[in-house]
Amino acid sequence: MRRHGIRALAGRRFRPCTTDSRHDLPIAPNLLKQQFSATLPNTVWLADITYLPTGQGWLYLAAVLDLATRKIVGWSMRDHMRTELTSAALMMATQRQRPVAALICHSDRGSKSRPRPIESSLPT
Repeated sequence: MRRHGIRALAGRRFRPCTTDSRHDLPIAPNLLKQQFSATLPNTVWLADITYLPTGQGWLYLAAVLDLATRKIVGWSMRDHMRTELTSAALMMATQRQRPVAALICHSDRGSKSRPRPIESSLPT
């Protein structure tokens, strides 16, 4: 190959994007202000999305973590990153934990689709 000037072309690695902070959607105030501590369970939850490479493509994982106990209280996996991914994780967390109305659910500002209001998912 060297003698004939032939060489392999390296493909660019694909890395899925989970956060797009440049959007015109409403942004909730940051109630935690980088104080990531809680003493009582079900008072502060943290939520995020990550992705995992598999032999059949990317798998997206949304998780909700209770800040006081450091346990995952809700999760969801899908082969896409539409609203139902995060909604399912939040729904699992609310159904399993039955949080109080004063719960703070903190996530990053990013969005890949128009989110549904969290208030509609929380029990009253």
